[in-house]
Amino acid sequence: MEGEIIMSSKEQILSALRRHTRETYEMPDLTQLTPITYADPVAEFKQKTTTTAGARLIEMAPGDDLNALVRQAYPEVKVIASNLPGVEAQLNPDTVSEAQTLAQAEVGVVRGAIGVAENACIWVPQTMKERAICFASEQLVIVLSADCIVSNMHEAYACIAASADFFQTYKFGTFISGPSKTADIEGALVYGAQAARGVTVVLENNL
Repeated sequence: MEGEIIMSSKEQILSALRRHTRETYEMPDLTQLTPITYADPVAEFKQKTTTTAGARLIEMAPGDDLNALVRQAYPEVKVIASNLPGVEAQLNPDTVSEAQTLAQAEVGVVRGAIGVAENACIWVPQTMKERAICFASEQLVIVLSADCIVSNMHEAYACIAASADFFQTYKFGTFISGPSKTADIEGALVYGAQAARGVTVVLENNL
């Protein structure tokens, strides 16, 4: 019919929801929220990394060799993927012809930019051409400086918002906290359902 506006299925559903909404509520005032802080965010991050997040923690002292630490942690692996300097990798996410190639990686090694003490999340900005390394590797190693740990997610997002460096080349970043895991209604826990089966955090102590 001439002049008739045809709505998509999504628009029809949203329109129906709006018509049947009986009560509306104002958004909460988040300015009154006091985020959790810690006297020692680094200590809290270490504790939650190995408990809440279920990851392994390796502390790296000044002068330690990152490649040697990775090899010690995973002595049997044959295929490592990384673009980090000093890591002897068989696959480079900057030079692979297609992202699917990174599914061959037994271990992926990436750098995190911000650690969050309240939940052991690590902000991993895309600093490589193929970000599939963060999700396709069987095991994931995240290198993080202890200087870059904050208490809570509010501080983490403030750091992200204040830094244009995270998105200079690529417009993607993600928070990762421990290995990928999911459980069905019967409580069967499965690791590696969506991403890495295991995560190791290499914490650089620069003092």
